[in-house]
Amino acid sequence: MTKKIGLIDVGGTTIKLGVWTGTEVQKYPAIKTPATIENFYTELGHAVDQMKADHRIVGVGISSPGAVNKATGQIEGASAIPYIHYFDIHTALVEKFGLPVTIENDANCAALAEVADGAGKDVDNLIFMIIGTGIGGAIISNRQVQHGAHLFGGELGYMLMDDHQTLSELGSPVRLGKRYTARVNDGTTYDGKTVFDLAEQGNTDAQAEVQTMYQALAKAIYNLQYSFDPEKIILGGAVSNNPKLIPGVLAEIKKIRDIVEIAPFDPDVVACQYTDGANLRGAAVDFMNSYADLVK
Repeated sequence: MTKKIGLIDVGGTTIKLGVWTGTEVQKYPAIKTPATIENFYTELGHAVDQMKADHRIVGVGISSPGAVNKATGQIEGASAIPYIHYFDIHTALVEKFGLPVTIENDANCAALAEVADGAGKDVDNLIFMIIGTGIGGAIISNRQVQHGAHLFGGELGYMLMDDHQTLSELGSPVRLGKRYTARVNDGTTYDGKTVFDLAEQGNTDAQAEVQTMYQALAKAIYNLQYSFDPEKIILGGAVSNNPKLIPGVLAEIKKIRDIVEIAPFDPDVVACQYTDGANLRGAAVDFMNSYADLVK
């Protein structure tokens, strides 16, 4: 009999729920993220009780924002949910659920989903870059997350791209929309997708801003490739579905290689396989990695 795992993906607005059945994630209705820790415990307790009744789950895997410290059970850093940080939330949830629990950062979970059976299933070492409101990601070495000395492994958005702007500021489609809005200053607020569409239609201001985004991503990917030498660099986030993204970035990488003539190859840059369900799937992978004997 396949052992089943309860899954929770904690987000700032909603909490996604599901059960790993052994082959796929069976999704449950999402719930609104509670405003207090007391309601957080209550809502998740009810959800896990339902999973127990439906599937006899053997444990719960959680994807969470913040810097998850597996050694202390704390979620360090900051997120849109202040009440989950800087106390032993792992032990609290184990006691609440009466089951083994794992917690991992959401970007790391998404990367684990890709390396398990997604775009990175055929490699051992990869870098996963999530392109969204900012830039996040994960570093995978020998199919394991590299958390780093300060739990900042994969915080790719902190990289400085010029004298004062980070990758999150230059490489994000959200910031792309804001830059274009300020550039044209016509009273309209533009999002990243609209700017991409305008660029495709020949709008030169939009093309210039899209090129700025491509250049920032290309410089970061080039530097990551020649620092860590991963087998693949996987791009995630909704913009990864844009068929223009990877060719645009690779064209800028070729320009960098024309400058750095000694660089002998292009990075292998691919789009992610999982988008919306990646965090839940990765939370299952993290639990199975932690409790291999329990899920056999």
